[in-house]
Amino acid sequence: MRVLVACKRVIDYAVKVRVNAAKNGVEMKNVKMSMNPFDEIGVEQAVRMKESKIATEVIAFSIGPKQAQETIRTALAMGADKGLHVQTDLSSDLGLQPLAVAKIMKEVVNRVQPDLVIMGKQAIDDDSGSTPQMLSQLLNWSQAVSVSDMKIEGKNLQVTREIDGGLQVLDMPLPAIISTDLRLNEPRYASLPNIMKARKKPIEALKLEDLGIDVTPRLTVLKVEDPPVRESGIKVANADELVDKLKNEAKCL
Repeated sequence: MRVLVACKRVIDYAVKVRVNAAKNGVEMKNVKMSMNPFDEIGVEQAVRMKESKIATEVIAFSIGPKQAQETIRTALAMGADKGLHVQTDLSSDLGLQPLAVAKIMKEVVNRVQPDLVIMGKQAIDDDSGSTPQMLSQLLNWSQAVSVSDMKIEGKNLQVTREIDGGLQVLDMPLPAIISTDLRLNEPRYASLPNIMKARKKPIEALKLEDLGIDVTPRLTVLKVEDPPVRESGIKVANADELVDKLKNEAKCL
């Protein structure tokens, strides 16, 4: 079984995000970048499948500038076998929207011919959470989003999803597309020997222009603003004063 896993390069989760001067996105220059946390879960799941002899090959895939190869190298250090990089200077937050990414991934899937595509349920930069569903529609493959557990038996995939009413268990045939939830696993830290080995693993590079895909943005960002500054709280002397303020000032009682 061949597994294709997406690895998006995003602003590191620990970085304090700032709105750019144009007010149409966030500042991405001179900030620390890393792999999308939900994609790390996807890489970990794919590597575990290989370790369990379920998968025979794990391919890490990313779209972006030359620096996106660093993200792929992270996946290779975690245990992926090889990488595939679609090169483009389009920004991941404004230039490459979910539909464009789904179209690119469709072409990649047609080239790689995987049995399973694993993606994060969302990226922490735009929180769109819609690319897996769009890719499923373009490929006409079965799909499940926000997967918290999964089992594969032969050509059948069984996944568990957490929903409002409890747990939902779905059976679907392969090939399929899934997106990962936080509870699926806990990603490993790459060891130094594996980081060194990752430097020798191959990364195939493709240019976006050579794929012949229309990636024209369908959405327009009107304005991006910082959230309002939270007002400081006050202390009350007793419960009666608290009730009075909630009733007469906050008007919530």
